[in-house]
Amino acid sequence: MSRVQLALRVSDLEGSVAFYSKLFGVEPAKRRPGYANFAIEEPPLKLVLLEGTPDQPTVMDHLGVEVFDGAEVTAATDRLTEAGLITLSENDTSCCYAVQDKVWVRGPGQEPWEVYVVKGDSDQYGKSADAQPGADDGCRCGEASDSGAKEPATVGAATSGGCCS
Repeated sequence: MSRVQLALRVSDLEGSVAFYSKLFGVEPAKRRPGYANFAIEEPPLKLVLLEGTPDQPTVMDHLGVEVFDGAEVTAATDRLTEAGLITLSENDTSCCYAVQDKVWVRGPGQEPWEVYVVKGDSDQYGKSADAQPGADDGCRCGEASDSGAKEPATVGAATSGGCCS
């Protein structure tokens, strides 16, 4: 079983939480400063809200597929690599208040996609203890450099960090 993830960067986190709670009929599964996520059963969706810049329109931060077993991340990594896509794997990474294993790829429009499993909760937003949503926290999506090497790259056009579960 899996579910699609949609991560949005919103200017009004509280207003967005209220709206999506009404839209999907559920409260957030996790709330932290500058961050909320919804684990929606129907339709199967992980909706992540990241606090963005005030008075700016909502933008897509990144997309994902949440799986529920580390073997599924490994299988996705193998399948994507065999298909010729450039991947970036992250294991035991702290990202969006969760410890995760994940693999990143970029779509043809440079949209970042992750396939990930949440292994546990974390008190940290990103890899450093003082990281905050919207900050350059080292929690990033993978993209190939001009040399073909795998490097971290900024997620989403309107943000400097992302990768949330």
